[in-house]
Amino acid sequence: MEHVTSEAIVVSDLLSHVSAVERGAVVLFLGTVRRSAEDGPVRGIDYSAYVEMAKGEFGRIVQEAGLRWPEARFAAQHRIGHVPVGEPSIAVAAGAPHRAEAFAACRFVIEEAKKRLPVWKKELLDDGRARWREDRQRDSAPPRSPCS
Repeated sequence: MEHVTSEAIVVSDLLSHVSAVERGAVVLFLGTVRRSAEDGPVRGIDYSAYVEMAKGEFGRIVQEAGLRWPEARFAAQHRIGHVPVGEPSIAVAAGAPHRAEAFAACRFVIEEAKKRLPVWKKELLDDGRARWREDRQRDSAPPRSPCS
């Protein structure tokens, strides 16, 4: 499975890659292009990347996760090109024997990807304008329990 793709992300492919009878927990994270009062009239995002570097870095992130959670399996993709509102631009799936490990592993991969991947986004607005967008500051508070 390619870590960087210009094709739509296929969730069933990610899930089948990480699922197995010995992995009783599968966590899937999808980051989708959104439209909100805060973001304004976004109709889509054009993602660009230093593709070879992004592929290599995503591979290293997944490899690091595998060293931390050796019983887990991972699938991760970032989409490049035009992604319309409502469609996923990034996906991470983690399968592990137990839910705590699956949640922690999935969170590790997505957080590292957001920090380390050489991917840029240009928001396309309804009125035809476009703007380059940086990721907002991440919450520095400890993560809440995923089950609360």
